[in-house]
Parts: sequence; C-alpha cells; structure tokens
Amino acid sequence: MVRQAKAQRILTHNQIWVALDRLAARAGLSPSGLAKRAGLDPTTFNRSKRVTSDGRERWPSTESIAKALAAADSSIESFARLIDDEAGDGRSVPLLGFALAGASGAFDEAGLPSGKGWTETALPTEDSHTFALEISGDALLPAYRDGDLILVSPGAPIRKGDRVVVKTKGGEVVVATLGRRTAKALELQSFDASQAGRTMAASDVAWIARIMWARQ
Repeated sequence: MVRQAKAQRILTHNQIWVALDRLAARAGLSPSGLAKRAGLDPTTFNRSKRVTSDGRERWPSTESIAKALAAADSSIESFARLIDDEAGDGRSVPLLGFALAGASGAFDEAGLPSGKGWTETALPTEDSHTFALEISGDALLPAYRDGDLILVSPGAPIRKGDRVVVKTKGGEVVVATLGRRTAKALELQSFDASQAGRTMAASDVAWIARIMWARQ
C-alpha cells in the first residue's frame, strides 16, 4: 500500500504576528507591553515593525519569540496552538496603525475597515464590526500612550461623555470625548485639559464611532 504524504502546513507572516498578539492578550498586555516585559525594545512587536518601508514582510526572530514566551509564562506548544485560526482568547479583529487611519480607502462610508494596510489582533469582543487602532506617539496623552490599542465599535450607541473616533469628510481622524451633540454640530473635548475644545459641523463628519475600551 502506498501512503500519501501529509501536506505540510506553511505558516504565514500574518499567522505568526496574530499569534504574538494573542499571546500578549492572554497576558493582559498590548504587543508593546509584552515586548517591554520580555526585555526587548518596546516597539519590537508594534505593527509598524511588521512591514519594512519598501513593503517587505518582516518576521519576528526566534529569540524575540522565545523571550516573549518566557515573559508570558507560556510554552512553544501553547504558541503553536495560538497560531491556529480558532485559537486564542477573544475574536480576531482588524487592526490598523492610528497614523494610517486618515488614509484614503482605509474605511468605507459606514466607518468599517476597508482597503489595504489592515492586519489582525485578538481582543475580547462579541461585536463582529469592531476594529482596533494602535496609538502612536504622545498626542493623545494622558488618555492613551504610544502602543496602546483602542477597540472601536461603529455600531455602538453614543452618549455625551463617551470617548469617540471621528472621521471628517476631509480625511482627518480625531479622538476625543464627546460633549454636546446636535443635528448641526459636535462638541469635542480634548483629553488634555490645557487644550481648548473643538466644535465641528455635523455636515463635515463622515462617521463617528465609540471607543469601547483600551488595552495598554
């Protein structure tokens, strides 16, 4: 009898990075937080490090994976299970760097992920329309720090005092606290108390979505 050889499974760039995101999520950390705990540069696992400036895929080193596993008190066997599409804690949601959120084609008219540049990360949510943005820089201090992930729901009801993401028809993406909202205007409050609030005409808003929570 001739036995057929089993087809070898080829791991993809995205599967490895999603597994690292899931590993961080299980440890209650962001990818940046996991890198810090592992004694690595805080940006080692950031989305910006996953593709080179000329578009080539960058893979995590075996050394960085080993250090991440040790920091998360996990094993290589557990990591292999996290690579499985059905593994991990929480749903895999679309992930985009905040700096790219204003790019043309990143979202459709309803504020849902669209186009290229999106990857995935594992976050606990039951809403199939949620997506995550990775904060870069210090512009959103003290609310959000570099490397934080914010989970955004385009379909969640929004009330005064909620933190929101607003995309203007001109392509600007604003993260702020919602103040008064009328049929004609939005009042947005900066996270930095030293900065003045902003009023935006409702006609200039492409979409607004509620920030459900953040993971540091």
